Amino acid sequence: MPAGWWQDSGTWIALGVSVLFLVVAWAMHRVIMKVLKGTPPNESTPTDE
Repeated sequence: MPAGWWQDSGTWIALGVSVLFLVVAWAMHRVIMKVLKGTPPNESTPTDE
């Protein structure tokens, strides 16, 4: 890998966007898994009167 790539701002932007994408994907995975593992709402008690 040429040493000039590490001094190019485009390289750092691409790496930053890639890391941001991975962090957002990890956070979405955590939220979705938490929702799917959550207890289902109790539908036996009607709330409408």
